[in-house]
Amino acid sequence: MKHFNRAQILPEKKLPDANELIAEGKNLAQSVRVKPNPFLETHKVASESEYKRAMMARGEVMFHSQIGYRQFSKSQRAYAEIYQRLNAVGYRIDRYGICLDWNMGYPSHERATRPRGTGMILECAEDYRALTQSAPVAPHFGDFMMGMPAAVENVSAALEAGSTSIGNLGQFFTYRLPQWHDELAQTSATITALALCSAQPVEILIHSNLDDGFAPLFNDLTCVFGIVLLEKYIVETLLGGHAVHCYGHTFENPLTRLAFQRALARVSDTPGSMVYGNTTIYLEGEAENYANLASYLLVDILAQKILPTGHAINPIPVTEAIRIPEIDEIVNAQMFANRLAARAENFPELLDTTRADAIADQLIASGKQFQENVLQGLSEAEIDIANPFELMLALRRIGAKKLEREFGPGELRAEQKRAPVVMATTIAALQARADKLVNALDANLRDELSASGAIVVTASTDVHEYGKIFLEAVLERLDMQLIDCGIAADPDVVAARAKQFHADAIAISTYNGIALSYLRELRNELQRHHISPMIFIGGRLNQIPEDSANSMPEDVTEELRALDATACVRVEDMLVELSRVVEPREKVGD
Repeated sequence: MKHFNRAQILPEKKLPDANELIAEGKNLAQSVRVKPNPFLETHKVASESEYKRAMMARGEVMFHSQIGYRQFSKSQRAYAEIYQRLNAVGYRIDRYGICLDWNMGYPSHERATRPRGTGMILECAEDYRALTQSAPVAPHFGDFMMGMPAAVENVSAALEAGSTSIGNLGQFFTYRLPQWHDELAQTSATITALALCSAQPVEILIHSNLDDGFAPLFNDLTCVFGIVLLEKYIVETLLGGHAVHCYGHTFENPLTRLAFQRALARVSDTPGSMVYGNTTIYLEGEAENYANLASYLLVDILAQKILPTGHAINPIPVTEAIRIPEIDEIVNAQMFANRLAARAENFPELLDTTRADAIADQLIASGKQFQENVLQGLSEAEIDIANPFELMLALRRIGAKKLEREFGPGELRAEQKRAPVVMATTIAALQARADKLVNALDANLRDELSASGAIVVTASTDVHEYGKIFLEAVLERLDMQLIDCGIAADPDVVAARAKQFHADAIAISTYNGIALSYLRELRNELQRHHISPMIFIGGRLNQIPEDSANSMPEDVTEELRALDATACVRVEDMLVELSRVVEPREKVGD
């Protein structure tokens, strides 16, 4: 059965030549090289992977922290201060993930006129180097580097600042920068940047955070593992590089979290980057979050002690659910993790990995089946699977849901959904939360909403998707008609879809400090179309003021309400308000 044809996926008559892009990256590697920094010099290593292998051989657990305040000076101070304070009390920090703003994904000459969020913007190559010179900690440049339109210039600057772990390839497949539509330029930049890294005389870890890629969108964890294999095929087989994978944000179940780590160990000889903290379980209470922090850290620590893969553990500060953590809070989380790792020295004797290994077997076997199905299906669609440009762009355009439906290893059900071989636990948890919420609703309210058949346009303002997934799960259970505009949806697209489908409401999920500016732009677009659907907005209802001295976002709930939007603390807030205005009606197509 032929799933797709080439014209559906790659309708362009001519695509950029992958071999020319690879040659461009290799030629650039003659002048752009990894340069020394305090981490490489202090530890007398040529790359972070060399350091990781030595630590793995000694049975040492490594520690990772995410830093990157909007103010460059504060980020530079954090880079030095966190290391110094931990080192002073005998604790260790091995690597920093540098949190950059999504604005960094745009070519540098366009950034001034493009949207920005709450993260740091590096103005020039000297900023990269000034940051990495601040402490002997390995710099990991992840988000909005590889996979973005500015991949070549960003990756070049990171290499010359001494970074030998660069990402985030996973973002290429799922992230859409607001107001950016040139997929060919973005893919070209990514291929060239990957070739630049692969041609370096030292080993460069090409990092992919699965949780920023297809992982949150798959119901089957074996499909997530299949993406690991597909990305390894692209980076290693086609481009000669070294692919490593980060996971953890969407891995709530400790058993499958451990199983995934053990499966990775069996398919890769390259040390991993880090395992991310499971912040989806964080609450707003700091005391409770220490239990949540310990629950995933202990699994990650034991995984590295039993079968080292080189993934640094990542203790997320307990305040992460309510604000951007301050330096003191990062230090506290790192001290907690260091001490927990020391206390866990004899814990591996208590752990039986039999069940985790059985799941790892399933992940590998079914993941390989998914990889083979995808490659065969794309070949049948006349996509050249030996051409990294065609393969990467095809995967991006097809998307997670269609890939899983068409090529997943699970049994295809009547409703055209695959039965998962190994359930992705975060999706399962979101579905369970949605069931609980809907079942707890007043019966009359539930019946009114279901009878309305309301048409709701859903979108997120940025690249964070979990709030949107949860909202859609609730609305689906109430028989709403959803018009999905995706993540990082431009306001003009949202407004146009609302007009096209005669939407009753627009539901916006936001996270990254742009709630007010996004709503203003959306209001302007709706006025231009002469429509006025209800607007609901939930998530992090904050904004960084243009004249802010401390770079921290401020609550804008009242300003949002002044623009005639319903600011929702909970999904229930939206449902109650929606029930007041919608009437029972036939669904589209009836």
